Amino acid sequence: MASQMLDFLVDPATAGQRLDAYIAQAGNFASRSACVKLIEAGAVTINGTIAQNKSERVMLGDRICVIYEVPDEQKEGVLRPNPYIDLDIRFEDEYLMVLSKQAGLVCHPSPGHVDDTLANALVAHCGYNHLGLLQGDDRPGIVHRLDMDTSGLMVAAKDDHTQKCLQDLIRLRTLDRRYVVLVQGYVSADQGTIETGIARSARNRLSMTVSDNPLAREAITTFRTLDRFEAGPKDEGYSLLECHLYTGRTHQIRVHMRHIGHQVVGDQLYGKGSLQRNLNLTRQFLHSWHIMFSHPVSGETIEMGDCLPCDLATTLQSIQDRSLGKTTAGEKIIEQLFTCDWIE
Repeated sequence: MASQMLDFLVDPATAGQRLDAYIAQAGNFASRSACVKLIEAGAVTINGTIAQNKSERVMLGDRICVIYEVPDEQKEGVLRPNPYIDLDIRFEDEYLMVLSKQAGLVCHPSPGHVDDTLANALVAHCGYNHLGLLQGDDRPGIVHRLDMDTSGLMVAAKDDHTQKCLQDLIRLRTLDRRYVVLVQGYVSADQGTIETGIARSARNRLSMTVSDNPLAREAITTFRTLDRFEAGPKDEGYSLLECHLYTGRTHQIRVHMRHIGHQVVGDQLYGKGSLQRNLNLTRQFLHSWHIMFSHPVSGETIEMGDCLPCDLATTLQSIQDRSLGKTTAGEKIIEQLFTCDWIE
């Protein structure tokens, strides 16, 4: 058996949860009872002190550490490097990298994807022992994820300390991530906030849904409208938005857009309508276009923008003659989406 440690910082969305529930959720353990056994065994600490009670409530800013045993046979599952996956690296130093993930690439191994993931490519580029492993042996370097068919900027970490610091920035909502998304219909507001709970759907375990269940996780998305496009004979028009994530729930933007009645164009899971209505896109029009954060070691501000990939740029250009006029935010941002080397 080999020991592994998980380290978490309690964020506003999870503050107040029972300790056993928090660990089960944050650490992706198989069951809450397994987490209770870890607490009873003295394997869980809160701010350096061994936790005594499974029912204790975690507080904002608490650091929770969990030490658990991993069977040796699981340690044999170290990812194989895959040097044939292209990495579009935009920034790299000895601690981290910022890269632009292509659509169609899964972030880490999952059913049906073993050796063809971003994690396999990171192992080939950096070496397994030069990546942060706090997310687990099968997720080396991964700090946050993008859905398989979502493109754009991501951060990867080369050591555990950097990985933990970057995850803390996300939990404390100081790692700024902005996405551009084309949705169906006319969004009348120039800006807005969507704040709901999100939980796994009881009808389809592959999808998420807005929920008021007490176990649903808080999800906050703000948006700015960039442009609107008039309706055509077989559609209700379109709106181009910039979304800012304050939380990072699975499929968050896609679920929130469906919740307000504006499905993401091309979304095969949460969308609807014909191929024509989806502007011939077979993947969601969702791109992580801008990221900004303080480097956890140097303290410098890392800020990058990523122009639209070819398929999304072509789709957007195909409806330009239907534009009803860019908003103030759109006048600035849309130009940058077509300029790969923009500098703020």
